[in-house]
Amino acid sequence: MAGRNKHVVSKTSSSLAIVEANPPANKIIPIEAPIVSSYNDRIRPLLDTVDRLRNLNVMREGIQLPTIVVVGDQSSGKSSVLESLAGISLPRGQGICTRVPLVMRLQRSYSTEPEIWLEYGDTVVHTDEEHIAKAICAATDVIAGSGKGVSDAPLTLHVKKAGVPDLTMVDLPGITRVPVNGQPENIYEQISAMIMKYIKPQESIILNVLSATVDFTTCESIRMSRQVDKTGERTLAVVTKADMAPDGLLQKVTADDVSIGLGYVCVRNRIGEETYQEARMQEELLFRTHPKLSLIDDDIVGIPVLAQKLMLIQATMIARCLPEIVRKINEKMENSVLELNKLPMVMASPGEALMTLMDIIGSAKESLLRILIQGDFSEYPEDHKMHCTARLAEMLSQFSDNLQAHSNDVTVDFLMDEIKILDECKCVGLPNFIPRSAFLAILSHYVDGIHSKPVEFIKKIWEYIEAVLIPVISKYAENFPQIQSSVKRAGRNLITKMKEQSVNRVAEIVEMEKLTDYTCNPDYMTSWTEKTASQHSFIHAVLYDEAKPENFSLAGFGEVKISHLRKYHAHLLQQAYDMKMRIASYWNIVLRRIVDNLALFLQFSVKNLVNALFQKEIVAEMVDPRGGGGVERMMEESPSVASKREKLKKSVKLLKESKDVVAAIVDQNSGYGGR
Repeated sequence: MAGRNKHVVSKTSSSLAIVEANPPANKIIPIEAPIVSSYNDRIRPLLDTVDRLRNLNVMREGIQLPTIVVVGDQSSGKSSVLESLAGISLPRGQGICTRVPLVMRLQRSYSTEPEIWLEYGDTVVHTDEEHIAKAICAATDVIAGSGKGVSDAPLTLHVKKAGVPDLTMVDLPGITRVPVNGQPENIYEQISAMIMKYIKPQESIILNVLSATVDFTTCESIRMSRQVDKTGERTLAVVTKADMAPDGLLQKVTADDVSIGLGYVCVRNRIGEETYQEARMQEELLFRTHPKLSLIDDDIVGIPVLAQKLMLIQATMIARCLPEIVRKINEKMENSVLELNKLPMVMASPGEALMTLMDIIGSAKESLLRILIQGDFSEYPEDHKMHCTARLAEMLSQFSDNLQAHSNDVTVDFLMDEIKILDECKCVGLPNFIPRSAFLAILSHYVDGIHSKPVEFIKKIWEYIEAVLIPVISKYAENFPQIQSSVKRAGRNLITKMKEQSVNRVAEIVEMEKLTDYTCNPDYMTSWTEKTASQHSFIHAVLYDEAKPENFSLAGFGEVKISHLRKYHAHLLQQAYDMKMRIASYWNIVLRRIVDNLALFLQFSVKNLVNALFQKEIVAEMVDPRGGGGVERMMEESPSVASKREKLKKSVKLLKESKDVVAAIVDQNSGYGGR
């Protein structure tokens, strides 16, 4: 491998140095840590922007930021990779070392004194480089318990010191299938769910840590990452423990049987008590001199190469995601501002409260006018219950059909009611006159038979209108939960009053039909003439037909039984028949008239409700102190609304600050993601 440009990494104070393999006079070229070395004027502003967004905690608004997520099977060497990248010590040991998501936020500092602290929940724990591992273990025990269990509550490690980049990486628990040493039985399911939560967002960069000692195709971490990143475009693989399994490693990383779109980087883990300087020197020496590992290209070996790849990949991802982040920020800010503006203003006087109440009731009135009278359903396009003119027409049509379908069974005991009434209404007079009292008695009997139907119908109508009115009132008063119950109660009281008045009016309409027999409708005479045309043949069949038939087919009535009528005189039968035909012809007109009157009364009542009574009655009840003082209560902002207002204000403030952060950088880097 002559001509390979190999370097040995040594440490000078807080920075790293690259020592050329054959430098003149053993020249040492100081540089910063490997990740920092890949910064440039274009990348640094991108990373600064994302870091500022993280400091603003924009992710709590549901906006994902590009993040390096480190996953791997148990004991694959994940923590060792992070240690090498960040130059800090993490907990080590047997079994699961990482039991919670460890969010490592590295921030470059120009101070000579490093600042290191942990955050979890509301707790902040300051520590130092020597005690980082111990502090992480203690915090993990608080979060996940002192046993072997895991938790998806994150632990954030802040490291501010010279020589580290502004970079965020998340180390997740290693994947284990079989619980051991007191681990929960569902340890695999817990860890899998945690990993999927972090790697699923398209903004996540998956750093999949694979041990060179295993078959990559059998790794559980590979299976999981492929579920959310099928093409591997977000996945970079780090192959650890290269020194332990050098045979065939070149073929494994070049064949790419597991679709790692961002490629592989082979590294050597820090062993024992090696310093980071010693570990990097041994790594460089291994890949330069090993007969098999030296065949692997320089651009995919070593921690410095991994650091450079991560920085370039993350910078590209940030540039690609920034326009979408801006879009989401704008969308969420617009929604938050809109929602904030929908909240009721804080009222300082009864006058303001009364005006607001008038606005609420006025808006509800306009809505009711549209849906109850004008047939405008644009406010509730999918809610067919609120398409009121159509529903009212359907209910009226069903009532009409039901009312006119109601009739006494006249095929049995035909004419017997008429004969009985005529017998009771006899008087001294000419024999060929039908007493009017007999006709009215029959008519009254018919009306009593259907009296409850119109009343039940109008009750049903007002129950439906109530079911429409209350949601409309609630909708326009939704920002004032403190008066919701009062305004709905006022609406129900109004409907109850309207229902009582309507029931009384409908009962009068029906009762009027019993008082007199009158119509100017010419259909009455036409129908009566047609029906009486069969009188002669009917009487003949009853009294004179030698065959003495049991039944007689009569137009409009069907087959009627007549055998029971043979004991009556022809004169009485003629009168009973005539009265039957008169009442049958008139009754159809009565039924249609009842339906027409109810239809007109319904239209009048609904319009009167919306145009004249609704606003006046409800406002009057709301301002009445005996009704609970609704206006005064409007001045008392409910705790839920106050909390929502404060939350939205904070959200808008955060999103505005986030928008300002990314505004300048987007145009500058709009073309970077595609390069």
